[in-house]
Amino acid sequence: MNLSNLLKVMALLFIQLRPKQWTKNLIVFAAPLYSMQLVNPNVFWKSLVSFFLFCFISGCVYILNDFVDRKADRMHPDKKHRPMASGALNPNLALTFGFLLFVSSVWVANLFNVSFALCLILYFTLNVFYSLRLKHVVLIDILLIASGFVLRAVGGALVIDVPLTEWFLLCALWLSMFLAVSKRRQELYLLQNKKGSHRKVLESYSVALLDQYNSIFATTTIISYSLFVISSEHSNLLMWSIPLVIYGICRYLYLIHQEGKGGKPEEILLEDKHIFITAVMYVVLILISLY
Repeated sequence: MNLSNLLKVMALLFIQLRPKQWTKNLIVFAAPLYSMQLVNPNVFWKSLVSFFLFCFISGCVYILNDFVDRKADRMHPDKKHRPMASGALNPNLALTFGFLLFVSSVWVANLFNVSFALCLILYFTLNVFYSLRLKHVVLIDILLIASGFVLRAVGGALVIDVPLTEWFLLCALWLSMFLAVSKRRQELYLLQNKKGSHRKVLESYSVALLDQYNSIFATTTIISYSLFVISSEHSNLLMWSIPLVIYGICRYLYLIHQEGKGGKPEEILLEDKHIFITAVMYVVLILISLY
């Protein structure tokens, strides 16, 4: 293999890790942020490493998922362009790369914290079951998508050895469920009458049902976050973040219902200026409140 071909394969493998979706792993910084340790260089370094380890482990999941779904993805308007689905990347080569990346990532995680390494393994295992079977089981598929976000938050706490409050975990869970339901609704919206040809479980859902779920989880997210803030010792200042959370949720619902978006939260964060500005304002306010 000459240099140009090698670089091409390396570029395809990097694309296969879906770096555009790495923003979802920023939730690992929640624990150091709210524990007021983010400014500690040692803590920040550990959190940064945990961020990239989750990026790599999630990349391994994407490799396996795309390997299993490569035939079905060819019928999807967006996913047909993925490296394996398009035929640009050898599936066996991608699997080998994913295995080596998984082993090395777990090994590095174990150097920091055994519990964190186990969290990564659990995250990967649940997603493997999701990719191979459970993504076809109605409701369980949504729960497993949401569990990935929760485990990221837990992993961010484990790597720096700090506890997470019950209200924080509930916030992470309900927000994760909201994003997972939005993802399914967007797939249903895009595929419409051909929904079963790509993902069989979509035959078990309807737009009306997923809209009800979204309303439930949007409400519980706001309530849980409000209670989380009220229970904090910095509640006087953190209370000002509640309107930002409410606006962010409402803006996301607007994008879902009026613009047909919502399937890719990592892209919405970067592409929708209202969501992006709200997120920046929220982080700045939290930093001012806690530090």
